Order: sequence, then C-alpha cells, then structure tokens
Amino acid sequence: MKNLLYKDFKLGISPFFYFLPVLTGALMLIPGWLYFIVLMYFCFITVPNMFATYKTQNDLMLSIMMPVTKKNIVKSRMLSVITLELLHIIIAVFYAIINKNLYNSATYIFLEPNIAFFGLVFIMFALFNIIFFPMFYKTAYKYGAPAIVSNAAIIIFASVVELLALFNPSINMYLKGPDSNSIYLQVGILGGGVIIFIISAIIAYKISVKRFGKVDI
Repeated sequence: MKNLLYKDFKLGISPFFYFLPVLTGALMLIPGWLYFIVLMYFCFITVPNMFATYKTQNDLMLSIMMPVTKKNIVKSRMLSVITLELLHIIIAVFYAIINKNLYNSATYIFLEPNIAFFGLVFIMFALFNIIFFPMFYKTAYKYGAPAIVSNAAIIIFASVVELLALFNPSINMYLKGPDSNSIYLQVGILGGGVIIFIISAIIAYKISVKRFGKVDI
C-alpha cells in the first residue's frame, strides 16, 4: 500500500499539479467572483490529466504486477486524488482569509468564501468522487466518460446552489448572513459537508472495489 502511494505521488502525479492550487487559489482574491470555479479547476484539469498520464504509463499493468490486492490499488488511487482535493481546499481557505480581510465590507453577488461555502465545496467534491470512481473502475482504463459525467454533476450542483442563494432571500441570509444564527448554520453546513465527503468516499471505494474485482485484466 505504501509503495502504491509512493508510486502515485512520485511518478503518476506531475509536480505541476502540486503547484496548481496555488495558482488557481489566487482567483479567490477576485472580489465577487464565482468561487466554486476555483475548486472546480481540480476536477476540470488535474483529474483528467492525471488519469491520462496513468493510461499513457500503462500504470494499471504495473500496479497489477506488484504484490498488492485490487482493493489496495483502488484505495491508493482514491487517497492520492482525495489528498489533492484537500490540498486545494486548504490553499483556497488561505486565500479566502486574505479575501475577507481585503474586502471585509464588500457586497457579494454570489456566494462569498465563508464557512458555509467550504462546507458546500466538500459536498461538491463528494459528488464528484462518488460518480467518477465507480464509473472509472467499471473498466479501470477509460476515464473520459466518468470525467464528463462527474464534472457535469458538479457544475449543476454549483449552479443550483448559486441560483438558490441569489434568488431565495432566506437561503441567501443563512449562507451569507453575519448574525449568530447564520454562523451556527454555516458551521453546521461545514460539519455536514465534511461528513458527507467522508461517507461518500467510503461508498465510492466499496462500489469501485466491487466493480474493479469484476474487471478481467
């Protein structure tokens, strides 16, 4: 398992993708922007390119030849992707803190990068993972359709959330309001988002292992 993770982080993932969240995260400093897009770049750019590299390197055959189980192959790949997701979130939080200090009195048309927003980001990544990995491990080779479907799902999710916050005053108040009741709800959304993220990862892992087990390599 340790060797699989080492292979993914050293050989499968380009160093550029460790630096990418620093570049894309800087977009959090644009006042009043659609901040969901900052985190979506991971799903749009990093994941397809990572899995294209794995395919080019014939990584699946290399992994199968190692003294590891199919479960460990799935686990290591999911852990490497989830680690990068968390890295994007952590760096985005850093930029969000700078944003709040720079534009403390600004009025945001769309969701501002607050506690509730990052709870929704966790849910967005949870949605991506639970669609992408089970679809991918039907073949453990074809990544195009899983990437398209999972990216379409998170675009719809983010669009619905932004539109609800934009046109529903109650939702807007709770997601963006500074009062104590809003803060409690925002913390609850963050906690709920983290829980959903963890549970979805477990479910995606179990489904992926089951499907990968049926793949004849």
